[in-house]
Amino acid sequence: MYKFIAVDVETANRGRHSICQIGLAYVASNGDMRTESYLIDPEERFSSFNVQLHGICPTQVAGAPAFPEVLGMLRHRLEQSILVQHSTFDKQAFDMACHAYGIPHLNSEWINSVTIARKAWPEFKGNGGHGLANLKSELGLVFHHHDAEEDARAAAEVVLLAEERSGLDFLTLGRPKSQQKRA
Repeated sequence: MYKFIAVDVETANRGRHSICQIGLAYVASNGDMRTESYLIDPEERFSSFNVQLHGICPTQVAGAPAFPEVLGMLRHRLEQSILVQHSTFDKQAFDMACHAYGIPHLNSEWINSVTIARKAWPEFKGNGGHGLANLKSELGLVFHHHDAEEDARAAAEVVLLAEERSGLDFLTLGRPKSQQKRA
């Protein structure tokens, strides 16, 4: 089991269910991290805006598995860990893709690293904010934005840096006070 798994997705078009890449950053209790990425055939059209944003095009996912197959491979480990996302987009994308394919939603707890970053660095409010692009600049993170594997790693690094800065664990930083005793 991991301390947490950071998750990020890229989509083929405006439909949040159109996942074409999943990136994961597995964080061990000692802070060690490994990452992986899966290209996914969204089984629908790509918009030029999304292709320009993340660089993934239909030819890159040709022959890749569809979402249900990839989720089938990942489900057990994702449901055994707390999942971290930077914003709420990724959970919504997973939920919408599960709905679109008629498969069960993940039974996982999701924590938002934006919430964690706001608590650790309140001074960024109004000064560029707590999005990954600004945190990249402010915290000196090195990653290629809008690559799901890179963004998952960056979200995980934000959480680890926030723990270091605040002296609090990510659950205390990320959960509402009413849920903090559930750990």
